[in-house]
Formats: sequence, structure tokens, C-alpha cells
Amino acid sequence: QVQLVESGGGLVQAGGSLRLSCAASERTFSGYGVGWFRQAPGKVREFVAAISWNGAATDYADSVKGRFTISRDNTKNMLYLEMNSLQPEDTAIYYCAARSVWLGPVFSKQYEANYWGQGTQVTVSS
Repeated sequence: QVQLVESGGGLVQAGGSLRLSCAASERTFSGYGVGWFRQAPGKVREFVAAISWNGAATDYADSVKGRFTISRDNTKNMLYLEMNSLQPEDTAIYYCAARSVWLGPVFSKQYEANYWGQGTQVTVSS
């Protein structure tokens, strides 16, 4: 079982930046596709970004393209999300997720993930 723990959330003004981190408990994490999802108040959880096991492939939701960057460091079992030009609509709980089954280099569907973190709150004030 892989445990995922997010950190780095907080309160930031519009236009600001934050860097989220996700620490994995197992080395097997380095072979998994991983991604970030978010859930805003009153809304369903949605895809944000994903990265392949070796970092060669990435995918982003249209709403964050050009502002967010996903990366990973397999030597440290870490996943990151660099968020720039944050807007109030980015306010949400951010979750990291991992998929242990090979179904392609990246994934954007929540049901494909079999490991989830507990989430970290990001609040962007206007």
C-alpha cells in the first residue's frame, strides 16, 4: 500500500504562487503514473495535471495550462505542482493520486487512481 501525503497549501492573493508537494511512502511510487486533482466547495472533484512514471509525458486541464507545472523526483518519491498566477477560482482542496496499473503514460480519470492523499487546502483571495 502506498500512502500519499500532500503539503504546501495555504492562503495566497490572486496573482500569487504556491508549490504543492506529495510524498509517497513506497519506492514503487516511482513506477506509477501520478496526478493532481482538486475539489472546490460545492463542486465535483476535477482533474488538474498528470505525469508519467518517468516524467516524459504530462497532461493538464485547460483551465491551468500555462500556469501550473507538474513534476516529480523519483529519487525522493516526491510529486510536485507549481502553481503560478493563481486566481480565486483555483480555490479548492488539492489531492495527489497514483495509478499502479499501466493503462497509458498519464491519466485524467479519477476512477483510474487507486491511491489518494488526504488533500491540502489552497485558498486564493481576490
